[in-house]
Amino acid sequence: MKGRRSAFPRLAISLGGLRKPQDVPENAMPDAMPAPSHQRRTLLTAGLAHVLHDGYTDLIYILLPLWQSEFALSYGMLAFMRGLYTGAMAALQVPAGRLAERVDGRVILALGTAVAGVGYALAGVSGGLLGLAVGLIISGAGSATQHPIASSAVARAYQAAPRAALGIYNFTGDVGKAAVPAATALALTVLPWREVLWLLALLGVLVAGVLALVMPAMGQRAAAHARPEHSGSGRGRGFALLFAIGVLDTGVRMGLLTFLPFLLQAKGAAMASIGLAFALVFIGGAGGKFLCGWLGQRLGLLASVTLTEAATALGIFALLFSPLGVSFVLLPVLGIALNGTSSVLYGTVPEVSSPERTERAFALFYTGVIGSGAISPVLYGMLGDAAGVNFAVATTALAALSTIPLAFALVGRLHRGLAAPS
Repeated sequence: MKGRRSAFPRLAISLGGLRKPQDVPENAMPDAMPAPSHQRRTLLTAGLAHVLHDGYTDLIYILLPLWQSEFALSYGMLAFMRGLYTGAMAALQVPAGRLAERVDGRVILALGTAVAGVGYALAGVSGGLLGLAVGLIISGAGSATQHPIASSAVARAYQAAPRAALGIYNFTGDVGKAAVPAATALALTVLPWREVLWLLALLGVLVAGVLALVMPAMGQRAAAHARPEHSGSGRGRGFALLFAIGVLDTGVRMGLLTFLPFLLQAKGAAMASIGLAFALVFIGGAGGKFLCGWLGQRLGLLASVTLTEAATALGIFALLFSPLGVSFVLLPVLGIALNGTSSVLYGTVPEVSSPERTERAFALFYTGVIGSGAISPVLYGMLGDAAGVNFAVATTALAALSTIPLAFALVGRLHRGLAAPS
């Protein structure tokens, strides 16, 4: 059976692992790739962490009206409270990644998950605004461990085809963004918000226990065997190019979503219809993260980025000039392209980082995209104030197209690195 070629797609993925690439010798596989059981446990536990932490991040939106009512907060103060969580999460991702280079990442991720839960518990027992703020900062600090460590674990477990596996991992984050806030909203119909936060904190501690007991260890041995020797050769300028693409891609997404309600209102949409529009975009986006991770593994970085970013730009221009009914048909398709590029980019991070610095590379990358998500709406908003909504939306389409030459430069850099003598 050694020379047999599978009739299935070469990189077909399942929760049990990825099919072995046919151009890798069989006698090299035990050293080059973790066992399928290791892959399965890594993807499942990393996905579980992603569900919880992304859910923790977005459930704050459900709680803001309650905090406004109880603490008499202005909209600016509400935004500040939301920023305490995301700010702590963004600021501590790089330190978390560096710590995971010295200590088993599984331990750091489990502790961070427990800390995130404890932060919500403190917010729940607080009697005032200061205690609530401290609890949010602590919870955000705990969540800073998730992206760099879990992403790195998945990339190392599936080193033969990281983009497809990271596509599934990214999809689980969207599941958490939908499921945890929805469950929180349901619980708030029967319980006070403080008791709901205690239950969420308990959930975090339970998930931390699962990670500590079930997730495979992430020691230096895993890092040493994570990828072929040439993987780190594209670091430096290669990472800078990938970072720039990620920042621009995130800016396009957040900029468009900022103006989407106003664009639809100008077409005559009611508020209920605008809510439906966002749901359609997010549903398409969740599917895009899953689909484009697999697509990136089959087509490669350049073809995938070109396809998704060109489709994003085309979809944005079509949205600008289409009537309301057609716009609703376009939105889920646009969501696929709008979110899909991210899975391809995350899967490329291991290729532009040295094996022992994967956590740090993911931490830097996620810090950049989170920062872009915070800053880009402000910049696009200023542009909209100066030149109008339609011009600002058209600018997001042009920004999407600007990532394509960067992708050409990145692929050229990677190819030169691969061709360099070892």
